[in-house]
Amino acid sequence: MTILNEKRSSTLHGILLIALFSFSAFYIAGMQFMQELSLSPLIVGILLGMLYANSLRNNLPETWVPGIKFCTKEILRTGIVLYGFRLTFQSVAAIGLPAIVIDLVVVAATLLLGLLAGRLLRLDRDMTLLTATGSAICGAAAVLGAEPVVGGQPHKTAVAVSTVVLFGTLAMFLYPFAYRAGTLDLTPEQMGLYTGATLHEVAHVVGAGNAMGPEIADTAVIVKMIRVILLAPVLLVMGIALSRRTAGGAKRKVTVPWFAFGFLAVIGFNSLNLLPEPLVAWINGFDTFLLTMAMTALGAETSFDKFRQAGAKPFLLAGILFIWLLVGGYFMAKYLAPLLG
Repeated sequence: MTILNEKRSSTLHGILLIALFSFSAFYIAGMQFMQELSLSPLIVGILLGMLYANSLRNNLPETWVPGIKFCTKEILRTGIVLYGFRLTFQSVAAIGLPAIVIDLVVVAATLLLGLLAGRLLRLDRDMTLLTATGSAICGAAAVLGAEPVVGGQPHKTAVAVSTVVLFGTLAMFLYPFAYRAGTLDLTPEQMGLYTGATLHEVAHVVGAGNAMGPEIADTAVIVKMIRVILLAPVLLVMGIALSRRTAGGAKRKVTVPWFAFGFLAVIGFNSLNLLPEPLVAWINGFDTFLLTMAMTALGAETSFDKFRQAGAKPFLLAGILFIWLLVGGYFMAKYLAPLLG
């Protein structure tokens, strides 16, 4: 009993450590400079976690590691489920058929292109799936959601998150600049569609949309949220597909992402508008904190040596997908959307 209590206490210490870093991430992300960059607490959290992993990690008890891993698994899945409180099915229906079709094409094409490019680059399968999922759907949150299904190592997840953060942040500054300069010949509605369908993070969409005006921002956020909803079916298909892969002659067990169904169930519940808005806002804030804890824990499991081992290929893959989103998304917003009405 004493040993069990000591183990639980050590696990709790690891969780509390990650929580402390996460509170710090929220404080830093609230600074004006960080807000101007639209860097969310999730991104700051993984940076703090990596800073810890490459400096203080060896000076703290290894018995705290189970608590850190708990944050990368259980807390992560809880955060993904609660993410559904940000969405309603009504908001999806309101934006219309063009947004839904273009989001479906973007997600499917990005995943397929990612798998093809990853194979041509001879990139690790787990890294390829994580990077492609993050680019296709919703950045870091999608990478986190795919991690339990793919079964990738923490450092691979951290590298995949870094790639989508890098190119998503670049796009967040590029889109408003190109739109104001007249380089993008798009109406405000088309620009909102383009932004929401192609930028990586929700934070990136919010940042770029607000820089171009409220009309663009409102459309962009809803289009982006449709992509977020697609996370659940993508994870389900991915789990079934991976179960058919064989390793050493043994068939892999089917990984059913139950938390993805919880995510959809929460969206359905939220669509009923049964909860007061202040409570939903509080839940969303709490959910952001849980996801920040998961990101911080992933960072804490990542050393810079692992990045060196990963090499440049993951970033090259993310760059290829970024160019596809930039060019392919533009032509869909410009020419396909009007055809769809």
